[in-house]
Amino acid sequence: MKYTMQNLLKEDRLFSVSQRFKEGARVKDRSLFDLADNNYCDYWQKEAENLHWFKTWDRVLDWQPPHAQWFIGGKTNISYNCLDRHMPALKDRIAYFWRGEYEGCERMYTYGDMHEWVQKCANGLKKLGVKKGDRVAIYMPMIVEAVVAMQACARIGAIHTVVFAGFSSHALAERINDAECTLVITADFVHRKGKKIPIKKQVDEAVKDCATIEHVMVFSTVEESCAMTSKRDVWYHELVEGVANVCSAEPMDAEDPLFILYTSGTTGKPKGIVHTVGGYMVGAYTTTKYVFDIKDSDVFWCTADVGWITGHTYVAYGPMLNGMTQVMYEGAPNYPHKGVFWEIIQEYEVSIFYTAPTAIRMFSKWGADILKAYDLGSLRLLGSVGEPLNPEAWMWYHEHVGNKKCPIVDTWWQTETGSIMITNLPSIDKQKPGYAGKPLPGIEVELVDESGNQIQHGSGLLTIKKPWPSMLRTLWKDDARYRATYFRSPDYDTYYCGDAAAKDEDGNIMIIGRVDDVINVSGHRIGSMEIESALVDHEAVAEVAVVPKPHEIRGEAIVAFVILKEHILPDDALKNTLKKHVVDMIGAIARPETIIFTQDVPKTRSGKIMRRLLREMVHDLPLSDMTTLANQEVVSSLKEHYQFAKSRS
Repeated sequence: MKYTMQNLLKEDRLFSVSQRFKEGARVKDRSLFDLADNNYCDYWQKEAENLHWFKTWDRVLDWQPPHAQWFIGGKTNISYNCLDRHMPALKDRIAYFWRGEYEGCERMYTYGDMHEWVQKCANGLKKLGVKKGDRVAIYMPMIVEAVVAMQACARIGAIHTVVFAGFSSHALAERINDAECTLVITADFVHRKGKKIPIKKQVDEAVKDCATIEHVMVFSTVEESCAMTSKRDVWYHELVEGVANVCSAEPMDAEDPLFILYTSGTTGKPKGIVHTVGGYMVGAYTTTKYVFDIKDSDVFWCTADVGWITGHTYVAYGPMLNGMTQVMYEGAPNYPHKGVFWEIIQEYEVSIFYTAPTAIRMFSKWGADILKAYDLGSLRLLGSVGEPLNPEAWMWYHEHVGNKKCPIVDTWWQTETGSIMITNLPSIDKQKPGYAGKPLPGIEVELVDESGNQIQHGSGLLTIKKPWPSMLRTLWKDDARYRATYFRSPDYDTYYCGDAAAKDEDGNIMIIGRVDDVINVSGHRIGSMEIESALVDHEAVAEVAVVPKPHEIRGEAIVAFVILKEHILPDDALKNTLKKHVVDMIGAIARPETIIFTQDVPKTRSGKIMRRLLREMVHDLPLSDMTTLANQEVVSSLKEHYQFAKSRS
């Protein structure tokens, strides 16, 4: 089977930042890249030296493919570096502006507040018998207490596994059992779109099947009681009553596990990604600093939930390692109204905004008029994370959110990589819509064909050739799967990302999509992202998901599930117009055979389109696991739409 894809989508637009931005940037030239190219261990060592270590490492790297150890012999603690290291200088700096869904429901916490709170919580965990090496499940809404729980675990050396609070009780139990957690930390309720959802009930249901659970610790968010099981369940505020607010940070070996984060990927049993203290800390600290070009005056808002890796690295840890002020929002982007994100940016004078392509395309669907009611002048840098950001969504973000003055860091990375790997640093690189950009210092990326041969220009499989500090160390209790999934070369020395990508003549990288998100039309392998980008380029289209279906002659044909912008009426004439638009942009080979208009497509709770379910649908296969799906109700509706469309063709 050939993996190499054809890259048919052409993009020539280039954007430079202002001279003022360049002059004030942290990275003004390529000296960091030169240092890393000359000796990447020296580069990472210099970054690690900016952080606090109880004991300095003996060696920077031990690479025994496919296993890396970084900062060997070093002792540190990530909570200490997020909090104690900033005391007393940043004691009064705001760490988090937190806002709930309801008007007037907002709080702010200084670094001094967080320092005291995390220590008190850590002592509460000790009171429950939690010790270094124990696993703790965290099932929390987007409240600052979630960050406190994570850092309290890190402070005493307990390994946390955060489970997104929208997951089912079955999904929670599956992760608890795999990690053999002894404690679950949760809240009584989560607020979502005006509803109070009793997530403690989900925990109660989950732990019925979890023999290792000894306690459930509950944060109270409303003045309302919930069911508590005697001897097992404890309210946080009662647990910490009278406990000391001083708790020394446990010196952790650099290679001690910090957290396990489960990712289901596209199949079966969730994979427990293991990240370790020292390397992850250095990766989170360094990429936050350079990618977002941080300043002391910045207010940073990453919209990701702490249940995902983006929420770990760029909400709970990276910004705090750099002493930044952040915004956290509990609610949805369309509640209580569709302008709530812009209202928050205006209210807190957010300067760096980091969100997902799914959200950007949704904002585009609603229209730019909504933004006109708000002052977004505080913004100076925009970011994108998750799926590839197609060129037209990039342009909409640039023109309407950034007012044509804010550079965009379109970042590529994974749960497994721990931190950002590829993006343009706008102070030294021109930006190209649809392209993530170039590898960061210390990261060596290569495109290869199915035989592992290097591809200089064009498209191929995305691989990483050298270890990096924040890389996953293994899969929890399944090292064989770790080897088989990520290291396919005979020497196990090359990390296979599972993504296809294209590289232009200047070395900019476009992420085409997952290797299994390709369509083989008459022998031409086309990335779904390219066809989706062509469709989204049309003024009527907000979002698209493209999948293949079997075709007797061409092998596979293209099925496009299309979400239109508001007030656009679907009809057959528009279908034909869109098909022609794809032909004009890419070529006849990419012409969709079937277009289905829909209000929504299946998405994970992190906002990624679940094309696997769409592929199964059009192949008339039984639908596989949907536990990570945010909108299960859309699946049955789409099946009806597809069957109707098929009956007419």
